[in-house]
Amino acid sequence: MTKEKVEEEPLSPMARLFQSPGIDNCIVTMIGFKAKINPDIILDELKQNVSKHPRFCSKLSDDGARWMKIKVNVEDHVFAPDIDPQEINKDGDSFVDDYVSRLTLIPLDKSKPLWDIHILNVKTSDAEAVGVMRCHHSLADGMSLMSLLVACTRKTSDLEAFPTIPAIKRREQIMSQRLGNKGWLLRWIFAIYFAVRLIWNTIVDLLLLLATIMFLKDTETPLNECASVGNNARRFYHRTISLDDIKLIKNAMNMTINDVLLGVTQAALSRYLNQRYGDKDGEDGTTKSDLNNLPGEIRIRAGVAVNLRQDIGIQPVEDMLAKGSKCRWGNYDSLVFVPLSISLEIDPLVPLLKAKSIMDRKKHSLCAAMHYSVLEFIINTFGPKVFKRTCSNTTTILSNIVGPVEEVSLHGNCITYIALSGYGHSQALMIHFISYAKKMVITIAVDPAVIPDPHNICDEMEKSLKAIKDTLSSKSDRFVGVHS
Repeated sequence: MTKEKVEEEPLSPMARLFQSPGIDNCIVTMIGFKAKINPDIILDELKQNVSKHPRFCSKLSDDGARWMKIKVNVEDHVFAPDIDPQEINKDGDSFVDDYVSRLTLIPLDKSKPLWDIHILNVKTSDAEAVGVMRCHHSLADGMSLMSLLVACTRKTSDLEAFPTIPAIKRREQIMSQRLGNKGWLLRWIFAIYFAVRLIWNTIVDLLLLLATIMFLKDTETPLNECASVGNNARRFYHRTISLDDIKLIKNAMNMTINDVLLGVTQAALSRYLNQRYGDKDGEDGTTKSDLNNLPGEIRIRAGVAVNLRQDIGIQPVEDMLAKGSKCRWGNYDSLVFVPLSISLEIDPLVPLLKAKSIMDRKKHSLCAAMHYSVLEFIINTFGPKVFKRTCSNTTTILSNIVGPVEEVSLHGNCITYIALSGYGHSQALMIHFISYAKKMVITIAVDPAVIPDPHNICDEMEKSLKAIKDTLSSKSDRFVGVHS
């Protein structure tokens, strides 16, 4: 290829951040299939379509400041290892976990486009084969990648039809519709109230952000005892729960799905930490798992990912790639630092109410957009180490991505689950949620040196969800009994 034909495009601010020395963040998407995968079909499809997407056929320039479009040899990006059945030893889950964990120690080759696909025809507890896609975070955020995945699939019920794209409205759009039915005086009063509240909350959040950048650290707990773990191997663990159960709780408590997930996470981490502290206290052979072992005044914060696009949810990829799009491809998300309430509650609904209170306040703040702009300014002025320190001063990252609303298939092979996570961050714990059909897939990424038992966190999430559902059911039964 001649030099004159090389197309170049500058990196976005967040892409520059993810490419900075010492920050090498990658996204890992694990997809379970109901049948074995034919690598030749994947290769043929990529040969026909990879050139249509600029990020997947571009490599970094030598100075790391621009994308350079090149001709892609897809065989260099697709790996289908020959697997010895004895190596699996009838434990496909452990084999896949070990394989993906080893990938986190192998950097992507920056002389080529920053992505690869690994086809593992290994039977696991919930799939006949697993496809692993790894791409550098500078290419896109999770929402962009989910939109791309959906564009490549078809409905399992109709293999000629594209998946249904759910319409999601922002909260402010819903609020404006409700206030539109009120009188002008009431709308004026509400407008002043919301403006004052918005300004105050934004100022407080900005001060907390600056404090986090400079000195404010989370309490050292079993979730973050060994800081600066970004270069360590990561392990991934996923669990599938019922999306209908989450929606039932959401409707009963008049809150959002994100509120429910945050409440369940708070309750689960409280129980998990209580267990870990109990194990420490019981090293003499006694057990204290049934007692409250939590120390007082624990500060644990989560960086909650927020989509900054005007149009949220899954979007058609061609719309995302169009110039001037309201749902642009790339990294257009931010982090909102949310304090987690770590305590053992008698009433399982209390963590939900606390989560709703926290999130309602964050929704009445410009902290997400301001965080994006402030970090962009600070990174350009002081360098990317500031971002790394900001993350290392907090305990975990949470994200929730809306996936396909019905079962979908990739080249006729039905997908059983979609699990997305990442590595390269400073935190030892990351929790990602993806809805798929009637399921919610929880994916936990951990540094095993810090958190050796991520399955216990998933166990506590399931227990917390069941306790909340049972409590709501009993209250509903008592209400019906009183009025019958």
